[in-house]
Amino acid sequence: MKTVFNKLVIASLIFFLSMSLHAQDFQGKAYYYKKTTMELGNWGAKMSEAQKKQVYERLKNRLEKTYVLTFNKEESVYDEIEKLDAISGATDSWGKNFTPGELYKNVKQNALVQNQEFYGKRFLVKDSLMSFDWVMGSETKQIGNYTCFKATCKVPSADLEWWSFSWGSLRENDSKTDDVDMTEVTAWYSPQIPVSLGPLEFWGLPGLILEVSSGNTVMLCSKIVLNPEEKTEIKMPNKGTEVTKKEYQAIITKKMQEFRENRGGRRR
Repeated sequence: MKTVFNKLVIASLIFFLSMSLHAQDFQGKAYYYKKTTMELGNWGAKMSEAQKKQVYERLKNRLEKTYVLTFNKEESVYDEIEKLDAISGATDSWGKNFTPGELYKNVKQNALVQNQEFYGKRFLVKDSLMSFDWVMGSETKQIGNYTCFKATCKVPSADLEWWSFSWGSLRENDSKTDDVDMTEVTAWYSPQIPVSLGPLEFWGLPGLILEVSSGNTVMLCSKIVLNPEEKTEIKMPNKGTEVTKKEYQAIITKKMQEFRENRGGRRR
């Protein structure tokens, strides 16, 4: 245990030294593969394995995605690398209503700016960064060429996917329950890459987050390019109707309530 603690202290020192030495020109790109495990619940219990496989293939574009994180010492932009649907040859237009858009983070200013498109209307979501109460663990593992350290925390599930929607959440709103569903998050970060950033909204550790597990979703970094010859300007999104996360959630919830009522009743 003492050896692991010493390694963590040394890694943290490397992080802060690297930050001061390369603060002006440090930049990189990290490529992440995101996979979500499909939960079919009672509906799936009535399906054959062949039917389940067919459903999975149709939803593959929503369940498996690739992203690129472009970052410097204090800013990042996280965006999806779009793929065509394997069956239809088109992009997932319906799914795009409930997936994260281009995400800009600035750790120095504690700022988040995210592009979201919902039923043809563009929104610019501006808010503070999510707070993560990380518990630093003693475990280490190798991801590619990088030694990573483990950290965990618990986050309200609704905060992790505020841009999404489920009919279950609508029923919870109807019942007005006070219970807060929490999700366990496990992150693996490397102080060898001296930025306090990561995929999606994850941040706040002494090194780039290379892997995150939260609920039924895993995000794993598959490729890193540090200090590329051609620098990329990290720009904050600036188009769309400005709203906060809470306001955006209210907008999509209201729209889906209207959709349910127009279809003549509650969806089950």
